[in-house]
Amino acid sequence: MTVTYTARVANARFGGFSQLLVLWRGSIYKLLWRELLCFLGLYMALSATYRFVLTDGQKRYFEKLVIYCDQYASLIPVSFVLGFYVTLVVHRWWDQYLCMPLPDALMCVVVGTVHGRDERGRLYRRTLMRYAGLSAVLILRSVSTAVFKRFPTIDHVVEAGFMTREERKKFENLNSSYNKYWVPCVWFSNLAAQARREGRIRDNSALKLLLEELNAFRGKCGMLFHYDWISIPLVYTQVVTIAVYSYFLACLVGRQFLDPAQGYKDHNLDLIVPIFTLLQFFFYAGWLKVAEQLINPFGEDDDDFETNFLIDRNFQVSMLAVDEMYDDLAMLEKDLYWDAAEARAPYTAATAFLLQQPSFQGSTFDIT
Repeated sequence: MTVTYTARVANARFGGFSQLLVLWRGSIYKLLWRELLCFLGLYMALSATYRFVLTDGQKRYFEKLVIYCDQYASLIPVSFVLGFYVTLVVHRWWDQYLCMPLPDALMCVVVGTVHGRDERGRLYRRTLMRYAGLSAVLILRSVSTAVFKRFPTIDHVVEAGFMTREERKKFENLNSSYNKYWVPCVWFSNLAAQARREGRIRDNSALKLLLEELNAFRGKCGMLFHYDWISIPLVYTQVVTIAVYSYFLACLVGRQFLDPAQGYKDHNLDLIVPIFTLLQFFFYAGWLKVAEQLINPFGEDDDDFETNFLIDRNFQVSMLAVDEMYDDLAMLEKDLYWDAAEARAPYTAATAFLLQQPSFQGSTFDIT
C-alpha cells in the first residue's frame, strides 16, 4: 500500500521532517537494514582479522593495501552516475502514474452523450464503461504482479463481471499472438456506432467527442504496455550497480582504521566502527534502493501503485456515474448570494484573520 504522509508535513516548522524519521513502513530502514548489517559485519570481520590474526609482516602489507584502496576509491564517480540514474527513474516513475487509465473523463462524456432512461439506454452506458474497465484490467494484469495474482486467468476476469462468457468466446477466437488489451476498445467503438445509428447518440459531434475520449483512454493503456516493454537500458542499470558495489568493496578495505603507532597520514585515530563510512553507505546504497523500488512501480513494494484499489474505484465510480446518476439533477433554485452585490463565502474563527489581508493587485502596485 502506498505510504502517505502528506498531512504530517502540511506546515513547515522546526524539525518538521523529524517525525517522519521514525516511520517504518516504506522507510529506507526497511529497505536497507540487511545490506547495512552485511556491510558492517564484513567490515568488522576484516578489522578483527587485521588486529588479532595477521602477523606483523602481514599487517604492514595490509596497511599498504588499505592506503591504496582509500586513495583510488574516490576515482569511482558514484554520486554523478547514481544521481543521474535516480533522476531518470523518478521521472519515469511519475510518468507511468500519469498513464494510469482513469475513466473519469470518459464516463462524463458517456453520461452526456448516450441518452435514454429506458433499460436499453442504461445497458448501452453500462456496457460502454464495462468495456473501458475491461481494457484497463487486461493491461494492468499484463504489467502488475498484484493484479495478475487477482486475475491470473481470463476465467477470473469473467467471474469478476468485467467480461461475459459470450465476449470471452469472441476474445479467445480472435487469432492474434499479441497482447489483446485493445479488443474491448474496438468493442466500445462498435457499440458507440450502433448507439449512433439507433439515435441514442444524437449527432456526429457527440460521437466524435466520445471516440476522442476513448482514444485518450486507450492511449494511456498503450503507454503502460510500452513502459513495461521498454525498460531503462540494462547497461545503465548494470553500470550504476557495479559502481556502487565496487565503491563499497573498496571501502571495506580502504576505510579500515590502522594502528596509529605506525604514523600513517590521516590515521591518527582508531575508532574501530567507521561511523561516516556507514553514513556514506546509508546514503549511496539507499539511493540505489530508491531506484530499485521505483524502477517498476507495478510490483508489491510499499510505495508501488495501488492497482487493485484503482480497479475497484474506477469500476464502481464509472458505473455510478453512467447509471444511477444519469439525468439525476437537483431542483434548480436561487443560490445563497442571489441578491448580494458582492458575494463572499464566510470564514470560520480559525480563518477570520484572512479577511484583514488586502487582495493581491500585482507586484508593482505598491511602488511609489
